[in-house]
Amino acid sequence: MPSARINGIDLYYEVHGEGPVLVLAHGAGGSHLSWWQQVPVLSQHFRCVTFDHRCFGMSRDVSNGPGPNAFVEDLRQLLDHLGIQKAALAGQSMGGWTVLGFASAYPERATALILCDTTGGIDDPDVVREFARLRETTRGDLTQVLKRAVSAEFPTRDPSRAFLYQQISGLNVHVPPTLTGAMASLRHRIEPVIEKRIPTMLLVGEEDVLTPPGLMELMAKRVPHWRFVKVARAGHSVYFERPDEYNRLLLDFLREAKIA
Repeated sequence: MPSARINGIDLYYEVHGEGPVLVLAHGAGGSHLSWWQQVPVLSQHFRCVTFDHRCFGMSRDVSNGPGPNAFVEDLRQLLDHLGIQKAALAGQSMGGWTVLGFASAYPERATALILCDTTGGIDDPDVVREFARLRETTRGDLTQVLKRAVSAEFPTRDPSRAFLYQQISGLNVHVPPTLTGAMASLRHRIEPVIEKRIPTMLLVGEEDVLTPPGLMELMAKRVPHWRFVKVARAGHSVYFERPDEYNRLLLDFLREAKIA
C-alpha cells in the first residue's frame, strides 16, 4: 500500500492516470475510497492524487497530534514527495479546508480550485457567522450528520450506493470527536487566491442542509471571478449522489481554465 512519511506520520495516498495533476481531498465522512466514481473517469484526463487525511482511513495521527491544523502542511509535503509543483485542487466538505488553505498559503502552486459543499474556512465575517449558526442547528454526532449529508430521497432512490456511503464512513474509526469542531474554527485568507486569479468553482447540492446553496452563493458573491454551480436532486455529497454530473462539471470547468 502506498504511503509516505509525511509531516511526522505515515500518510496513505494513491496516484492514478497521467497528465495535469488533480488532487481530490475527501470530506469528514470519507477517505480516498470516496472518489471511486471519480477516479476511473477523471484519471483518463488527469494524474489524480487521492489520500487519507490524518485520522481518516489508513492514515493515523500521532498521540495528541495536530489533527486538522496539519492538513495543509500534510498536502504540501505529499506533493513535494511526489515531485508535484502545481496541481488543480478539489475539496469536498472538510477537504475544502485543506485545498483552500493550501491555495491561500501556496497560490503559485494551485492551477485551479474546486470547493464542493464547503466554506473551506473562508475568512469572511458574514460567511463565518452564518456557518456558525448552521452548525448549531445541525449539531449532532457524526452518524446523525452523515444521514443529513445526502438528499432525503437518496436512500430510497439508490439504496445500494446509500449503503456504501455509510460503509465507507464506517471505516474511519480513529477520528477524535473534537476534530470537526477544531477544523471549523480554522480560517483561510482568500486574498492570495484573488490576487493570483486562481480559477475557482463553488459546487453545491440544491438540497444541502449542512452547507446550503445560499451560504455558498454568498461566498461566490465575494469574488467576481468565482463560479457558482448548484446541482439539483443532491444533498451535501454531490460527488457521490450525482457522480456523472459532478465529473462533467469538473471536466468542463478545468478545460475552460485550460487545465485539461
